[in-house]
Amino acid sequence: MTYEQKIKSELEFWKFKTLQKPSLLSKATDKVQKKINALIPDKVHSAITTAIKQMVKAVLFGSTFTTAKPVLDLTLMHREALIKQKIENYKKTGAAEGGITGAGGFLMSLADFPLLLGIKMKMLFDIAATYGYDVKDYRERLYILHIFQLAFSSKEESKNIFIKMQDWDDKAHKLPTNIDEFDWLTFQQQYRDYIDLAKLAQMLPFIGAAVGAVANYKLIEKLGKTAMMSYRMRHFNLQYAVSTTEIHQLKIED
Repeated sequence: MTYEQKIKSELEFWKFKTLQKPSLLSKATDKVQKKINALIPDKVHSAITTAIKQMVKAVLFGSTFTTAKPVLDLTLMHREALIKQKIENYKKTGAAEGGITGAGGFLMSLADFPLLLGIKMKMLFDIAATYGYDVKDYRERLYILHIFQLAFSSKEESKNIFIKMQDWDDKAHKLPTNIDEFDWLTFQQQYRDYIDLAKLAQMLPFIGAAVGAVANYKLIEKLGKTAMMSYRMRHFNLQYAVSTTEIHQLKIED
């Protein structure tokens, strides 16, 4: 079995899991989440919302994350070896940051949200560039935001995002060029709801440091895997498009 055959099998399994119907446990978790949301102070919700909105704007129009240049002339296997190492490094960085802020109590835990967002976004830009994509392209930044949404949305919402991401390169020229057309409200709500269960305990005394470290590690791990699968999907879609075009040209020549 070649490397591409192996990862294509992994991709198909990931697609199957992504498109599965929500389990009873997932539905029960959503209900618990809504109850927890009602108990969280408004200033916490406000801080998270503000941090995410600023991050979306920074991703779409800022230069903070655009320093990575596309990596060219590497095989897919070599690219992914580099990416896996990058993800491991970001996981360690996130765990260290979560441990430090978790040990600092409530106010430091609030500061963790924008810090963790920055680490995640920097990782996504690095992954995109290592796969050979130019992150200076607005459409590539939108794809990055969709990866983020896919990783941290409810089961139902993730299906909708997955559908939007299919055949991305065919749809890219039709994408909105105005930030106001991006649904950042749903983006921040889904992300906030996803991380609250994992991160709320970080604000508790004594256990905050341990919880913060583990939660950040797992969140970054999930995002890294989602990013790899998303770019694998584009890789195989482009392969299929090229082979289809070649077959069509051969028929015309015949």
